[in-house]
Amino acid sequence: MGCFNALLAAAAGYNTVIYDVSDDALAKAPDTLMEMAPLLSEEGFFPGVVLQDLVSSIGFSNDLAVAIANADLISESVPERLQLKRDIHQRLDEISKPGALLTTNTSSLPVSEIEDVVGRGDRFAALHSHLGAVVFDVVAGPRTAQATVDTLVNYVHSLGGWPLVLKKENPGYVINAMLGALLTVSQMLVIEGVATKEDIDRAWMRNQAAPIGPFGLMDMFGLNVIFDSWQHPKPKNAHLQEKILDFITPYIESGELGTKTGRGFYSYPEPGYAQPDFLAGDSDLSFIYRVMSNVLVANAIVIAANEVAEPLEIDRAWMISFKLSRGPFGTLDKLGLDDFLGSYRELASLGIVPQDPLPALEDYLGPLINNNRLGTKTGNGIYCYPGPAYEA
Repeated sequence: MGCFNALLAAAAGYNTVIYDVSDDALAKAPDTLMEMAPLLSEEGFFPGVVLQDLVSSIGFSNDLAVAIANADLISESVPERLQLKRDIHQRLDEISKPGALLTTNTSSLPVSEIEDVVGRGDRFAALHSHLGAVVFDVVAGPRTAQATVDTLVNYVHSLGGWPLVLKKENPGYVINAMLGALLTVSQMLVIEGVATKEDIDRAWMRNQAAPIGPFGLMDMFGLNVIFDSWQHPKPKNAHLQEKILDFITPYIESGELGTKTGRGFYSYPEPGYAQPDFLAGDSDLSFIYRVMSNVLVANAIVIAANEVAEPLEIDRAWMISFKLSRGPFGTLDKLGLDDFLGSYRELASLGIVPQDPLPALEDYLGPLINNNRLGTKTGNGIYCYPGPAYEA
């Protein structure tokens, strides 16, 4: 993630320096950048940029004070360990120049659990990037000044990115909160013998017109990353920890970590889901898709109900990140608000999806359903049809 952020910053014309405590990591960093840059370029990043020149423009240092001496913006991407992040930000606060902005790229830890160690709380925030996507989450801490948020939004725009400013902290922000739930239920469907990983990806790709499914995504993220994330699961998922770790551990032990090792759930560089005939066939995958879509939509509704972000922002972030034509609320309208709620109640009663979102779903959807705002079938749901706002 640090290399990804450095490439974006350098491509936008910023003087960029990468710091790492490991000399070995720094020695490998130029090669990592050169491997990453062409893949990102193919995805539309760095148009018109000579990649070798881009990588050559980035500096490297194993001396933190030297690396940040002239920095106006510092982005931290150290491992997801709270005390480590607190220690590094306390040090950054001590040695960086007074006007520098400090940001954390944490994907799971609340900014409020880190920011109290810095004196410059007004210039501290979360600036969270998504590898391979132009979406950036911007999250203020308890003391963050509006000017800091505005500066970070302008910075994201200067990178060619899309800033999603959250109204409040939320574990997993927006995208990861929804994606984590989708990946979890996908794994559980395989573990419980309901479906194969291929059928899960096939069901998702068919119905969402997506280029990749949940298991392909996990290969892309790295199975070691998925494994690490389950070492300390959220309390609501603690009962699933043993099953999922048992499911992933054989891949970890055999070194099959996904695309970066050439093998994970699929084999690379020609994974099964990318083959022309992968989506062929007439097998009924409707139940599999129903479970996955219900979980995704439910988590999106909870985020909106908790006033973290508006439905349109949630949809846009999801659509931009995964190159889809609609997001979870667009999917909700297509499913039908009343049909979705009935479906989720049924699946929850069977223990297939979590029970805990139900009160929020009923409170959020009940008034809309009572007003006959049922989605595309009535021309009015979360959005108005034809021409819903997310298509603009």
